Amino acid sequence: MPGHPIDTLEAAAAMLRNARRPVIFTGAGMSVDSGVPAFRGRQFGLWSEFDPQRLATPAAYRADPDLVWGCYVWRMAQVARAQPHAGHLALADLQARWPELAIVTQNVDGLHRRAGSVDVLELHGDITRVKCIDGCGAPEAIDAAFD
Repeated sequence: MPGHPIDTLEAAAAMLRNARRPVIFTGAGMSVDSGVPAFRGRQFGLWSEFDPQRLATPAAYRADPDLVWGCYVWRMAQVARAQPHAGHLALADLQARWPELAIVTQNVDGLHRRAGSVDVLELHGDITRVKCIDGCGAPEAIDAAFD
């Protein structure tokens, strides 16, 4: 029957088999399944309760650094507790078998890398890396378990 999950899975497998340079895109669903809340979503998204303009912009940081930093410390603690799940591990295994496979994610939690994927393109960065907002833009890794 068309549209059945098995048909869809078989079609996806056929596309992957025929691809020379496959790319897999992931988003919030991967993180949510590891216990990291999504930013969007009417019921459970962070932005359903909090204004992103007050928490996730350089202007917000300049206006209230304690509030913004507190939000990020809370988020980093969640990410530090999260573990890669079977989906992350399956993609890492697939990439290990097929080095041409590229993984692109919107997620900032680093779970793909922690699962073993390499050269993951993180479109929105990594929550454990900060950069200077005073002009130089220099990146710096931070320890998610800091006090």
